Amino acid sequence: MASSLQRIVTPVLDPEPGIDPAAEAGLEPASGYRPPADPRLAVSVRGLTRAFASNTVIDRLDLDVPAGQFVVLLGASGCGKSTLLRILADLDTEIGGDVRVPARRAVAFQSPRLLPWKRVWRNVVLGLPGRPDRARAAAALAEVGLEARAEAWPKTLSGGEAQRTSLARALVREPELLLLDEPFGALDALTRLKAQDLVWRLWRRHRPAVLLVTHDVEEALLLADRALVMKDGVIAHSVDVDLSRPRDVGDPTFLALRADLLGRLGVDAPRSVA
Repeated sequence: MASSLQRIVTPVLDPEPGIDPAAEAGLEPASGYRPPADPRLAVSVRGLTRAFASNTVIDRLDLDVPAGQFVVLLGASGCGKSTLLRILADLDTEIGGDVRVPARRAVAFQSPRLLPWKRVWRNVVLGLPGRPDRARAAAALAEVGLEARAEAWPKTLSGGEAQRTSLARALVREPELLLLDEPFGALDALTRLKAQDLVWRLWRRHRPAVLLVTHDVEEALLLADRALVMKDGVIAHSVDVDLSRPRDVGDPTFLALRADLLGRLGVDAPRSVA
C-alpha cells in the first residue's frame, strides 16, 4: 500500500519571485513511493530505468541497502550516480521500475544550500511540521559542534561550518536513510578529513542507512561498509569493506581494495616509489 512520504531536501538559494522556497525544495508531501517490504532493508530498487530523451542513464538497475549499512557509490562522471540519489530522494520521479525507500530520509549536497535570510537554527528546522523548534535545532547543532553559531547568518559561516549546518538539518529529521551527494567535494583537504570523521561518528551514533556518492576511492574505503561501482546504468560491482575501524590507509588489505576499485574505474593505482 502506498504511503505519503515527505521530501526532505535542502532549499534553493535564490527562488524566483512568487515561488515558495520550501515547495521548490521539495518539502511538500510526495506520492507513489512505498517502504521496502522487508523491514531489514532501507532501500529496495528493482528494474529502475531513467532516460533523458534518447539517453538512458539508468538501465534496469537493482539495488538493496540494508538498514543501518553505510554504502558508498563510485563511478565515472555522468554514469548516473547523482541521478540515482535524486530518485531515492524523490527529486526525480520520471522513472520506470520499483523504488522503495523509508518515509524518514534526508539528503545533503555538495553545496549546503542555506537560505541566507534565515539564521542558522531556522535553516536547520526548515520544512519540519509545526512551529520552528529552537531546542530541536540546538540539539542537532550541538551534535555537529555548532551550538554557538545558532544565531549566526549563513554568510558568516566558513565552508566547513556551512556543510556541518547542512548535516544538522539532515540529522534533525532522524532519518532512516541519509543520502549524501559529494558533501565534502568543495572543502579543503584538512576540513574534508574532519567532515569525513564527523559523518562517520554521527552514523555510528544514529545508525541510519547511508548512501554516499563520491569520486574519492580512499574516502569510500575509509567510511563504507560496502562500496559500489556504477557503470553503464547499473551497479557493475559490489564489495564488502571488511576492515576494522578506524581504518589505516597503509593497511595491505586497504591498499589492495583501493587498487581493485581504481582499476574498475579505469584508473591505474600509482606505484610506490622506492
